[in-house]
Amino acid sequence: MKPASKTLLLIALIVAAINLRPGITSLAPLIERIAEELALSRTVISLTTALPVLCMGLLAPFAPRLAVRFGLERTVTLCLMLITGALAIRLIGDTTAILIGSAVVMGAAIAIAGPLLSGFIKRHFIGRVGKVVAWYSLSMAIGGAAGAVLTVPATQLLGDNWSRGLAAWALLGIAGVVLWLFVPNLKVTEETAGQPAGLPWAKPRAWMISGFFALQAGLFYAIATWAVARYHEAGLSLLHSNNLFGTIMLMGLPSAFLLPWLAQRFNNRYILLMICGATSALCLAMIAFMPRLLPEVWAVALGFALSGSFALSLVLPLYEAESPLDVSRWTAMMLFMGYSFGSLMPVISGFVRDASGTYQMPFAMMTGMAVVMTVLAGFLRHGARSAR
Repeated sequence: MKPASKTLLLIALIVAAINLRPGITSLAPLIERIAEELALSRTVISLTTALPVLCMGLLAPFAPRLAVRFGLERTVTLCLMLITGALAIRLIGDTTAILIGSAVVMGAAIAIAGPLLSGFIKRHFIGRVGKVVAWYSLSMAIGGAAGAVLTVPATQLLGDNWSRGLAAWALLGIAGVVLWLFVPNLKVTEETAGQPAGLPWAKPRAWMISGFFALQAGLFYAIATWAVARYHEAGLSLLHSNNLFGTIMLMGLPSAFLLPWLAQRFNNRYILLMICGATSALCLAMIAFMPRLLPEVWAVALGFALSGSFALSLVLPLYEAESPLDVSRWTAMMLFMGYSFGSLMPVISGFVRDASGTYQMPFAMMTGMAVVMTVLAGFLRHGARSAR
């Protein structure tokens, strides 16, 4: 394939990855305001994060089959269309039904696109997996950070209307759809790929990798939902709390790019996963028990570690599987288990907060999860395949 075509494919991958996150992280800075205006409890409002993540888990196993039926690239294009439509519909009404319904549609589209983008990398960038995954994970981190940092200014710019601020991200989706219409669609069949389209349930390492991803996904979405509320409850101003959450998201940018590159360069991905897990545990303990002590330090470290564990998780199926469809299968199982569990964490955390009357207990629970994540990364070191 010509270099210009490779450039187009990389840009398409980057734009698609950026579109996978703002629809979710854009809610966090506005979640308390939305809950008050719509008279919703924390448990109910957390569904705006939990339901799309649940869809991302439950529907991920369908991704390889859709790729076989319609072609990998065209299926991704359709997913971007759904994401764009789900964001745009928030413009026409600030009701609970529209807010939650659009979140479900968005989660379904992200569920299908995620595994297929991993297969896209394996298909078009063989031999450059580490470098391209670095760009891929960096792009998702950019999308997540942009949603967290820019949604409030966008809301203020658009008449201080939160539904308009959320819908503004549809413009990014439109750009993605237009670009992907120019990406050639290459159909894949089970026979030519040499692999069935089912998930690798019989592979023990697939279960371990999926378990690690589940823990880090649960932490990410619980933090994305409740970090601002925890800081604000601890006595920090709302502006300071939003800035700290923005810092967590922004610090994911360097680690999202750097850690996958280091993992391939030095073949040390599981050591890096252990470091990320231990750092996350320390930072979450500080947020739980001493949130006013050097909060910027822990926000920086948490953002770096949490994004790093996510970026490295994306790399793992690419080293375990051989073909693009097989990578999609491993990734689909990882996302199925990870996001199904991750979807519960915002709701569980909201329930624990409502029951205990403080956000300290949910963040203490997250600290324990980060410790377990660190131990699991240590077990994954045994039997690991070398980078290719």
